[in-house]
Order: sequence, then C-alpha cells, then structure tokens
Amino acid sequence: MLVLTHKEDEQITIGKDIVITIVEVGHGQVRIGIEAPKDLGIGRPAASD
Repeated sequence: MLVLTHKEDEQITIGKDIVITIVEVGHGQVRIGIEAPKDLGIGRPAASD
C-alpha cells in the first residue's frame, strides 16, 4: 500500500484518467473527490461490524 500525505485542495493522479482531490480534512475525517470515467464503477466497501 502506498501512503501519501496531502493537504486540502491537493491532488493525486492515477494513470491518465483518475484524479483524487483532498476536499476537506478535520474532525477525524477526510473528504475526497474522485474524477474518473463513469464506466469505472467507483464505490466503497461495505462497513464491517
């Protein structure tokens, strides 16, 4: 796993078509925005209890 440190409004690029933007950091959470082709099917895994 690659671990990166970024500040708000900084971006990470994956390949040519995927851009991840750090939208907000605070209160123990990070909000990210993901720009990618619609056919990629972005999601998050189900929460484990």
